[in-house]
Amino acid sequence: MENTTRTQKKYDHRLKDLVRSTRDITCAVRHGVPQSTARSWLNTPATQVITIDVVHFDAIGLQQEVLQLRARLQKLSALLRVVLVVLKLSGYSLNRARVPDGKEKRLLLRAIERSRPTLPLRSLLRVIRLSQPRYHAWTRKEQCELDDSPSCPQNMPHQLTPDEVAVIEDFVTDDNYRHVPTGTLAILAQRMGKVFASASTWRRLVRSHKWRRARQRVYPAKPKVEIRASKSNEIWHIDTSVVRLLDGSKAYLHAVIDNYSRRILSWKVAPTFNPVATVEILLTASQGMVDGKPMLLADGGVENFNRAVNELVESGLLHRVLAQTEITFSNSMIESWWRVLKHQWLFLNTLDSVRTVETLVAFYVQEHNSSPPHSAFRGQTPDEMYFGTGGNIPTELETSRKKVREARVEANRKQMCRACKPPDVIAK
Repeated sequence: MENTTRTQKKYDHRLKDLVRSTRDITCAVRHGVPQSTARSWLNTPATQVITIDVVHFDAIGLQQEVLQLRARLQKLSALLRVVLVVLKLSGYSLNRARVPDGKEKRLLLRAIERSRPTLPLRSLLRVIRLSQPRYHAWTRKEQCELDDSPSCPQNMPHQLTPDEVAVIEDFVTDDNYRHVPTGTLAILAQRMGKVFASASTWRRLVRSHKWRRARQRVYPAKPKVEIRASKSNEIWHIDTSVVRLLDGSKAYLHAVIDNYSRRILSWKVAPTFNPVATVEILLTASQGMVDGKPMLLADGGVENFNRAVNELVESGLLHRVLAQTEITFSNSMIESWWRVLKHQWLFLNTLDSVRTVETLVAFYVQEHNSSPPHSAFRGQTPDEMYFGTGGNIPTELETSRKKVREARVEANRKQMCRACKPPDVIAK
């Protein structure tokens, strides 16, 4: 088979410069240069040609400059290689990202234009992951605005003008119209002769521009830190909760929790709602209490404000306050315990009778008081906090953590991964 590969002809750079300077290709054609090749010289930039001046030739200086340029080229190549890998791993692509600011687009276009004499446009766009149609669309819009907009007014003359959009913004953000719904506000603006646009257009502009109407409710400031006791039996929380059984009946749960230790002092499960149960659990919680007059936080339910409870309060056993009324704090501690009791224990079992609920609550109260340590107590249980028997546990835990960390570091330093092991060890 005959070899059809042809060697590309090369021409003297001085002949190319003559054609570019005179803009006449006849001088090149007379020397055997094809007309198509000579015409291509008119559109291509001149290539820099380096000649050696024999008189002033400095071989050592030229060699040093070449070495410096090679070192610089290696650094730039290494840096570019790392940047390309990071760009590839990040998954960033200009084709999938928006550049809404026209100023940023112009900076990118100028950088691309400055790089075109060195790097072809196709390769440059492939590196920054920008499609050619999008690049050419940006270059065509340079005479217009490059900022992102829904559409150009020249293409869609029926869209709202900037002045109309500004009037809509004034209506939406005006305090004088904060009581008017957005749909009604659109019709009101038409009645006033300001803006004639549909309510859907108003809502779309509110969403796209993220305008906030001055209609937020002003709430009273809440305490950032909840009420905290400094010792046991200083503050109690009492509340009642309801659990629905499988047959549709209800079981009523009553409990008292100590604020300082989070210990459940007393509890009761009843098949019916009985306000007297509050007195029973309060008397049970007060057994063994030598001195002190706890402050009882309760809500405004009838189980906490009745004749029996009033008589107990008047006896001087405790001091009752209404949460979020007489004080700014809420009764959230016992309510939080109800939520944990229900969702982490009761609702995981079959609640078919009041007796079953009572058995489950008895087990969970025992576990809550004596077994799981509380994070707020640095590893102590509610029982240990209430009776003051776990003062040494935080110190012991901290000492144990330090020993384990030291042992872990020592064990890891003795280990070797597959890359660290010698070849003979891996072979074995």
